[in-house]
Amino acid sequence: MLCCLNPDCQNPLNPDGNQQCRNCSTPLIPLLRGRYRVINLLSDEGGFSRTYLAEDIDKLNEPCVVKQLAPKLQETSALKKAVELFKEEAKQLQQLGQHHQIPTLLAYFEQDKYLFLVQQYIEGQNLLKELQTQGTYSESKIRELLLDLLPVLEFIHARGVIHRDIKPQNIIRRESDRRLVLIDFGASKQLTATVQTKIGTTIGSHGYTAIEQMQDGKAYPASDLFSLGATCFHLLTGVSPSKLWMQHGYSWVNHWQRYLNQPGQGRTISRLKLPKVLDKLLKVNIQERYQSADEVLKDVLRHSQPLSSTLLSVAPSSGQLTSLLPDGKLKKYLLLGAGIVVLGLGGWYSYFRPLFITKPFAPSQPITRTSEDSDSPNTLKGHSSDVNSVAFSGDGKLLASGSDDNTIKLWNVANQQEIRTVKGHSTWVWAVAFSGDGKTLASGSADKTIRLWNLETGEEIGTLKGHSDGVSSITFSPDGKTLASGSLDKTIKLWNLETGQEIGTFKGHSNAVASVAFSPDGATLASGSWDKTIKLWNLATGKEIRTFKGHSDMVLSVAFSPDGVTLASGSKDKTIKLWNLVTGEATYTLNQHSDKVNSVAYMSSAGNDKTPNGLILVSGSNDNTIKLWNPATGLEIRTLKKDSGYIYSVATSPDGQTLASGGSADNIIKIWRMPRSF
Repeated sequence: MLCCLNPDCQNPLNPDGNQQCRNCSTPLIPLLRGRYRVINLLSDEGGFSRTYLAEDIDKLNEPCVVKQLAPKLQETSALKKAVELFKEEAKQLQQLGQHHQIPTLLAYFEQDKYLFLVQQYIEGQNLLKELQTQGTYSESKIRELLLDLLPVLEFIHARGVIHRDIKPQNIIRRESDRRLVLIDFGASKQLTATVQTKIGTTIGSHGYTAIEQMQDGKAYPASDLFSLGATCFHLLTGVSPSKLWMQHGYSWVNHWQRYLNQPGQGRTISRLKLPKVLDKLLKVNIQERYQSADEVLKDVLRHSQPLSSTLLSVAPSSGQLTSLLPDGKLKKYLLLGAGIVVLGLGGWYSYFRPLFITKPFAPSQPITRTSEDSDSPNTLKGHSSDVNSVAFSGDGKLLASGSDDNTIKLWNVANQQEIRTVKGHSTWVWAVAFSGDGKTLASGSADKTIRLWNLETGEEIGTLKGHSDGVSSITFSPDGKTLASGSLDKTIKLWNLETGQEIGTFKGHSNAVASVAFSPDGATLASGSWDKTIKLWNLATGKEIRTFKGHSDMVLSVAFSPDGVTLASGSKDKTIKLWNLVTGEATYTLNQHSDKVNSVAYMSSAGNDKTPNGLILVSGSNDNTIKLWNPATGLEIRTLKKDSGYIYSVATSPDGQTLASGGSADNIIKIWRMPRSF
């Protein structure tokens, strides 16, 4: 089908091949701007704009969204305002689209006297439709919504942008990963330009819009937070704030909880103590409302888990814990020892966790037990020199290792036997990686090349040349179509694995690139460098998104968390940092290693009792240890000791049951089976 772009057309769909619209006789445009085939009408925004589903023929008919400015306005100032808002939406998308929960702007142009913007298509259902099909939300689901969406608001507000129209229709649950995506920035504006809107041109939706925005046209971060509170109310109760506003004005927010008990609607809430959070979100007086998304997030986290009153099982007989309290002062809490009931560690830390967000965590006394090699790892022998890199296949059945003996070895993980030795590089092999389908192995070497190997035969199937110095790190994209490589030549290169051609080079680091990693959604690449920085790159645009600074020496390894929210980095400065990818701030600094950290990796904890969130962070260091960490708290769980030598690389199996390490001790690889309980 082909869609008519006459904004007044009431039946715009036409069969392929039509030259004119069968409904309004307007000439049809087969390809907008010679590239976008408009195939369906998605929405008509009340005489202001129309949104269409389209296909980008330059990207193999990839779906995208085309928005057309089509104001049915006669008054000059109102028309001018509509044009300003449309241009502003394009600017905001260009600025904010680097966030993985905000659509990316693909194009902005004028054609046939209409303005168009093209943006990323988000496959999924908006929350209003989800409410209509699945029913009202539970309190835990509201909590999940807040935890997912508040960092997005923190991101846009930090850039001086206010959305001004947050409501269920403008939040989509993305089908691919179930994350919430904030759409429709047509009403957003810069904080520095608080526009006094005229009567009749108020921006926002009745019932969801804060009073200062509705009456005065002024909007602040707190205005978006009111809208978020109204959205939560609607999803929790099924009652439309717009209808309540028409009947009661803003007075309904003072007794919003009465709607929880309506027949067939909502339910009472208390377990997670979120009523206090919603109360403060819905304050009519802006001064009484939350002022920032971070402030709300702290309260949600604080009320998410009841404080435990169990005995602290591993507390020392006496000791001190130091915390930054809400009044901003450092205070100490004594753990007085046996016979006194104190807060359980999990409850205590969950309560105070938001207050640690930007502070390095280095307790003077260990809070969790550290094992001194209580388990004996299995040993794989065969290399004749240092093992620089280890990697598991996607099914966890194979392990690959790259060595200074110029070879790669493949190992059977189940029986720990060598399968074959692969030769071809002329000098040290620094990096190995498996493709997601398990058919291809890639290796990077000091000989400046990347080689691709057929895993079934062990034969080389291609050599990628382009770097002017040794290749230190390689990684496959999640879809297996692209390989990224980092090099001592200070660059990152992207390679098309179907053609074997270089498709892009990222330049920006001032020293060697030691590590590269794809985000789980494949949209972002992270690089760690000897220049002490980490950079994030937008793979769609090829542009640098952000630089993280904080390490005092070379960054040697980077790894994304499986949810794509956090990045871990290991450094020669002996620390690991966990970075919030939205704010760019280090949430934790882990400084228990006594020498440089060469490798970091995430693994599933398989329900381990020390990491109920399901993740463990693993680090390998020149201090001859591997450490396991709880990334949610920044606490060390356990230390695994080797006999001697440096740990150059750690890798984790997909099922979270096995850990492998390679290093300089006797040219061996060690395999650790992870226990369920530490």
